[in-house]
Amino acid sequence: MITIKNEIEIELMRRAGRVVGETLNLLEQNVRPGITTAELDRIAEEFIIKQGAIPSFKGLYGFPASVCISVNNEVVHGIPGGYTLKEGDIVSLDCGACLNGFHGDAARTFPVGNVSEEAKKLIEVTEASFFKGIEHAKVGNKLTDVSHAIQQYVEENGFSVVRDFVGHGIGRKVHESPDVPNFGRPGRGPRLVEGMALAIEPMVNVGKYHVETASNDWTVLTVDGSLSAHYENTVVILPDGPEILTLVK
Repeated sequence: MITIKNEIEIELMRRAGRVVGETLNLLEQNVRPGITTAELDRIAEEFIIKQGAIPSFKGLYGFPASVCISVNNEVVHGIPGGYTLKEGDIVSLDCGACLNGFHGDAARTFPVGNVSEEAKKLIEVTEASFFKGIEHAKVGNKLTDVSHAIQQYVEENGFSVVRDFVGHGIGRKVHESPDVPNFGRPGRGPRLVEGMALAIEPMVNVGKYHVETASNDWTVLTVDGSLSAHYENTVVILPDGPEILTLVK
């Protein structure tokens, strides 16, 4: 069942979303060669707790950390640990926070120092595809109008959209209905209505869209070893268009 948020609930989600956005901004400042993924996770967890919030992901389905940190050909759900970021890596940071009973969820992919032109384009296209998608996140449209716009933009730029993992509804739970694919024909799925809250999250590969799960049962990898990027925001559908709750300038 899709839950529709009222004005009070949307305001609570704004506050949770701000914590997530500020956490990702802080992490961006700390992404550099020589830092470990475990250290980035610690920085995020301490900041979230300092804001009076709870890391949404820690313990969720048994996940052991506060941030999913995925490097290079890791798509999503990377477990922070002893890996030290190095010049030329790209790193995807997926973060959630719960405040006053409501969740925010967002992800960004950042370059580590100087990266290849291909990596730069991948990061840029992945982010831009999100914004192409939410141009269609309007009251009265269908959910896959958003999905189709994302896929079309990604493929026009020579990359592929991951099929096995999708976005989702969000609110009192991190994962709610509906699923939000980043691919598909337009004009399908539920109609978008005021108060619907969605975590829209393109996952884009340089090579083929096929993925596999590592032996740790968490980290998702590109099958062909190509680079992957991830960009996500929590969005609420309002009468005058979508509001992004997790983007803090």
